[in-house]
Amino acid sequence: MAEGSVTSLIRKVVFKAEPYIPQVPKPKKKISLQTRLIWSGLVLVIYMVMGQTPLFGATAPQFDFLQFARVIFASQQGTLVELGIGPIVTAGLLMQLLKGSDILKFDFKKPEERGVFQTATKLVTYIVIAAESIVYATAVYGPGVHEPYILYVMIGQLMAASIIIMFLDELVQKGWGLGSGISLFIMAGVAQQILWSLFSPLPAGDGGTVGIIPYVAQQMMGGDLSNVLFRSNQLPSIFGLCLTAGILLILVFTQGMKIEIPIVSTKYRGFSAVYPIKMLYTSNIPVILASALTANAVFMGQMLWANFNPRNNNAFMNILGQFDPTSPSTPIGGIIYYVTPPRGLAVALLDPGRAVGYILFMVGIVVLFGKLWVELGGLSPKSAAQNLLDADVQIPGFRRSNAPVEALLAKYIPSVTIIGSMILGLLSGVSDVLGVFGGGIGILLMVDILINYYTQLVREQVEVVMPRLGALLGRK
Repeated sequence: MAEGSVTSLIRKVVFKAEPYIPQVPKPKKKISLQTRLIWSGLVLVIYMVMGQTPLFGATAPQFDFLQFARVIFASQQGTLVELGIGPIVTAGLLMQLLKGSDILKFDFKKPEERGVFQTATKLVTYIVIAAESIVYATAVYGPGVHEPYILYVMIGQLMAASIIIMFLDELVQKGWGLGSGISLFIMAGVAQQILWSLFSPLPAGDGGTVGIIPYVAQQMMGGDLSNVLFRSNQLPSIFGLCLTAGILLILVFTQGMKIEIPIVSTKYRGFSAVYPIKMLYTSNIPVILASALTANAVFMGQMLWANFNPRNNNAFMNILGQFDPTSPSTPIGGIIYYVTPPRGLAVALLDPGRAVGYILFMVGIVVLFGKLWVELGGLSPKSAAQNLLDADVQIPGFRRSNAPVEALLAKYIPSVTIIGSMILGLLSGVSDVLGVFGGGIGILLMVDILINYYTQLVREQVEVVMPRLGALLGRK
């Protein structure tokens, strides 16, 4: 089928299906910042309650298929948020890849075209929700279910919960809340893991507590601090705490690195500012895309292994991945072995080749997705130049036309894209290998989300004081 035919078919399907697709309405008027924060908090509370609600009929599975992706998917095993935001991220990734490969041709400068694409993404999300719910429930919980109706109920729960999550995200994005629901859920999940690593009073396998702070207090009372620096079984340690603090400082520092290009307004006389090109130009989107793709690939590999190669005796499938039959969540060979991190310093030292291979893999795939996202996300020099012109600003000393501004931006954007993506991939890979609190990808996402929320809050406050700056700040 021709490229244009695929796009036309998508448009026809969207136009016929759109009247029947439930939508969260946009607010009729701009909502105050306080009200939006309340709505965001309410959405977060609903999500966290769902994360503590057990999945009816679920039995303890042999191993956790999504253990490696819990942070990126903001999910909790055995609860209503078993799949988390996985279907939403997967559907978005699929549509962006189709758009980036020019299989789907949409002009995002036109609001109606952008709307068709968003509706198509929502339809694909419904399909992914149904497919992942059926496959996951059948593969993970199916072997332990003795009554067929229980399996159907579990599938229905997973589908209903995922649809609710989709609407919660849409509620926030439509203007009722602040930022995006996906960002809220990821941030809450990572923060929960960090707090658990710091303060958990539950007993651990080494005789102490899980949380490093009560563990240190416990060891100080016993007069023995020899084991606080490093702990066995990947438990939180002083080394992990210092590493987490160091990664946070590096991320905050690199977030502030930028190239500033002076701009002046053609609409408001005397107004001047700078157009920042950040070192982390693509934000953490490449990390999310790379993680989502890897997570889905590993998930499929695990299911194939569990059903067709549980004894690792199939030479062809062993190339894809091998797992320890006594601990099925642990890869021991194949491609999957090298695209999943050896978590913890002790584990990495046992196989340094795997650790180095994983870090290089993360750097490479994040750079690839970074370059792809620049084109897909409207961040290319051409798009950025056009956005400046559309915002009624220009660069002093340059004609008010697209070509010279694009040429200037092309000197910086490709370079910072590659360098920034390499930094993100390196930090993510090293953090995962050495075992930071919350996971390497989790820390990256949390810092980026917090900085974005801070920027949004400042922007909202500026708009309240100086409403006329809304246009220059990208508001409609």
